[in-house]
Amino acid sequence: MSKYFFLSLLLVFLYTISVHAINPHEKNYDEKSYDDESFTSTPEDTVFTLKVKTLDENNLDNLLSYGYYRKSCPQLESILHRKVKEWIEKDSTLAASLIRLHFHDCSVRGCDGSILLNHDGSERTAESSKTLRGFEVIDDIKAELEKQCPKTVSCADILSAVTRDATVELGGPYWAVPYGKNDGKVSIAKEAEIVPMGHENITSLIEFFQSKGLTVLDLVVLSGAHTIGRSSCGSIQYRLYNYKGTGKPDPSIDPKYLNFLQRKCRWASEYVDLDATTPKTFDNVYYINLKKKMGLLSTDQLLYSDLRTSSLVSALYATPSLFKHQFGVSMAKLGNIQVLTEEDEGEIRTNCNFVNAS
Repeated sequence: MSKYFFLSLLLVFLYTISVHAINPHEKNYDEKSYDDESFTSTPEDTVFTLKVKTLDENNLDNLLSYGYYRKSCPQLESILHRKVKEWIEKDSTLAASLIRLHFHDCSVRGCDGSILLNHDGSERTAESSKTLRGFEVIDDIKAELEKQCPKTVSCADILSAVTRDATVELGGPYWAVPYGKNDGKVSIAKEAEIVPMGHENITSLIEFFQSKGLTVLDLVVLSGAHTIGRSSCGSIQYRLYNYKGTGKPDPSIDPKYLNFLQRKCRWASEYVDLDATTPKTFDNVYYINLKKKMGLLSTDQLLYSDLRTSSLVSALYATPSLFKHQFGVSMAKLGNIQVLTEEDEGEIRTNCNFVNAS
């Protein structure tokens, strides 16, 4: 065996974090929208097996608990499941939007629901937040919970759980969400400028994730959320026509895919799927696309060309079950960033758009 095999295996194990995550109801899909080519693993693709330990509830050192609302709001999960299912059935694109909304929230001041606050100068008004969607889903669920369990369930907890349920609705993994987060009272637009927007280099992405307590593996796995969702053509036109001021397209884009994108993105206001092959299915085809030079955002494609991340891309490309399992693990970690749990930290908002009246 080559030294690259052992390096790849070592990378996977080094960056694996033990968090409780399971997927009891995986679904199989074979939808194709870009072309009809079948994607299969090649001999050089190594299959990796991860042994991920579970995180017992008693080991959560930040006072979060999987059964936090068991007595105070026992109908929480059923309300969440029903509402999310209704919204996704009406608009399946909301699943990706909710994942992105959760990521933006946790990226600034931790997972405190601060992205939901709607006032002048809040994170929600920042330039990086202009295309965020899904606020109405959170508002709908919060309104129902206020009827059933007044002043009990935080907006931060709702957002974390809704993200999980929306992922499951599109065939993604289930993961256990520990509850007990409080809602933050501070939301500042300027602070939202730190959220990655798809133009960064790998070093800055790694540093950003590490600043949040996340690993390189988390970066590669969470980028896999781009297996669903869309991007505005305006955010990628520089890759299509004038990459780095050359007046030419980005040479890392597959020629056939480039032709497709140039026809699709004549106007900046148009939208294009992040995964050109199975855009409505949560699967590992995102990583297959990277190997075929079909990453839509430059940050996507760089994951395959950078030595620090390419081995992980190959592992996730070769093993669909590995991606789904590890996505649940990494999402559980994401939802646990800088949470507010003490009595004097934050509050339980009665309306997710505003802090409570004094």
